[in-house]
Amino acid sequence: MRAGLRLGRAAEPCAVVIFGASGDLARRKLIPALYRLVQERLLPAEFAVIGLGRTPMSDEEFREKMKAAVVEFSESKSVDEEVWRSFAAGLQFLPSNIDRPECYAELSKRLAEVERERGTQGNRLFYLSVAPEFYAEAVKQLGEAGLTKQDRGWVRVIIEKPFGTSLESARELNQQILVHLDESQVYRIDHYLGKETVQNLLVFRFANGIFEPLWSRQYVDHVQITNAETVGVEGRGGYYEKSGVVRDMIQNHVFQVLSLVAMEPPASLSAEAVRDEKIKAMHSARAFTPERVRGECVRGQYGAGSIGGRPVPGYREEQGVDPTSVTETYAFVTMWFDNWRWSGVPFYIRSGKRLAKRVTEIAIQFRAAPYALFGQAMDELAPNQLVIRIQPDEGITLRVAAKVPGQATRIRDVNMDFRYGASFGVQLAEAYERLILDCILGDSTLYARRDMTERGWELVMPILEEWGARPAEAGFPNYEAGSWGPEESSRLLELHGRRWRRP
Repeated sequence: MRAGLRLGRAAEPCAVVIFGASGDLARRKLIPALYRLVQERLLPAEFAVIGLGRTPMSDEEFREKMKAAVVEFSESKSVDEEVWRSFAAGLQFLPSNIDRPECYAELSKRLAEVERERGTQGNRLFYLSVAPEFYAEAVKQLGEAGLTKQDRGWVRVIIEKPFGTSLESARELNQQILVHLDESQVYRIDHYLGKETVQNLLVFRFANGIFEPLWSRQYVDHVQITNAETVGVEGRGGYYEKSGVVRDMIQNHVFQVLSLVAMEPPASLSAEAVRDEKIKAMHSARAFTPERVRGECVRGQYGAGSIGGRPVPGYREEQGVDPTSVTETYAFVTMWFDNWRWSGVPFYIRSGKRLAKRVTEIAIQFRAAPYALFGQAMDELAPNQLVIRIQPDEGITLRVAAKVPGQATRIRDVNMDFRYGASFGVQLAEAYERLILDCILGDSTLYARRDMTERGWELVMPILEEWGARPAEAGFPNYEAGSWGPEESSRLLELHGRRWRRP
């Protein structure tokens, strides 16, 4: 997909302004990603980065801190000194407060200087790496300072997740932002869409004639999407108490992946054509009623257990967490798409913390052979399954039946396996590298459109409201850290004659 979109295209000169440049995301992801793009010669020499933050520091202090960050968080654990000198020459810092107009006046002056000195041609990318409650204020101040006007070059704004905390707040945030920006200027980032295997979903489906004809209710029994983490809340207990796994992961990351699995072929590879098909699929998703939530969804919260042989505390013992919390750290959701392609095919989604293994994958389970031609030899066979691993060990596995060598007819499941690292012998680019470059190129394919963010909230709000109406029944904690979640989710699948795939 992306090679076709980028063919013959080069990044234009521009200035990148990072709000919250002294924060964790800038250090761990954004600055290393920008450095790597310069190192790979994917950005022009006419390029600059202005970091904004409340922590006072000089340009030189900022450069030193960012150099240390690149060394710490890059794959090579080092920098190419010649590349760094070139990158650092365009790296500046401006102490700033988001809600002060005078700071934006100063930013405007700095951008004018950068344009003269670095030749950025008035093209500007603003990256809002700040707390979500500041998104609207930052855009408002940019607009009132005249910095969102596209009279000298293009202006684009990247907004991090979470985009709202409910349907109402997401709609309100969209309205506030679109007072000062056109929708085409807004890039709502979801770093999962920058992962190589997620992008490969479209290529895998629409460039291979053998799979797309099978990608429907006629041949698919069900789909499982697993998003499992072994980590807990990692010192973010205060944030997670207000969020939970449905808001934190399912409403955005998982639904984005789900839409790529369920969508129809787009008319072209343009950003709008791809995003149109994604939202069409999500509009056909069946709405959740209280009865559906009680019968087809499961919530959970981890208790104490062990991960990798090391004891870990339960969620309620984590720093910043209410000792009587009913916030879910695990969610199992059954999705149905009421359309011709997927009618009657369940999509089982599970996402959780402190699970047995860190893995994000899509498992497409096909229907069993219509007749057991080989009799008892087929008793132990599992149905054919296609597994797309998003992380880690990115790749694709197809499970098929094969005869065991010998005189007797014995059949066993075998895997046909493809791994990115082994097949291509290259280091996969970080998601933020890909997504930042796409924004500079003006390619919004891998970014969430307004209607997609709001549709995600429309789907999950009935789940959250039903669970919120009966917190006393949660019975938390209900799964041990290091397990695969509550037993209730496995029992629910067994009632349908199915089992969870164990990655």
